[in-house]
Amino acid sequence: MNVFVSGTFDLLHSGHVTFLKNASEYGGLHVGIGSDYSVKKYKGQSPVCNQDERLFMIRAIKYVKKAWVNSGEGPFDFAEDVLKYDIDTIIVNEEQHTQEKEDFCFRESIEYIILKRDTIYGLPQRSTTKLRELCK
Repeated sequence: MNVFVSGTFDLLHSGHVTFLKNASEYGGLHVGIGSDYSVKKYKGQSPVCNQDERLFMIRAIKYVKKAWVNSGEGPFDFAEDVLKYDIDTIIVNEEQHTQEKEDFCFRESIEYIILKRDTIYGLPQRSTTKLRELCK
């Protein structure tokens, strides 16, 4: 079973790793990251870590079977890649869930799973947005 998650994964933190760990429990985890261009266009700001650095870090995480920079742009920058890599399940967290993503999965006969935000090992709950605020 091939499962897939997508994200920016900028300022990599324990919340990201927890999400990847939890997603990997559903099958071989494939991760698509947003390109620098797509992130800037979609979020209005460039990532702190460029796509090569983010990809290097994601690939280094033991829960990840395969990772790449998504070939599209915007909220569905992963669509072509999901079909190319024969993904069975797309996993999102509650903040990433949209009806459009769920409809895409339905049309393509891909299972769609929404995970709750989780922390492990007594670590604090993290988000990239909050980390950016702390760094200012």
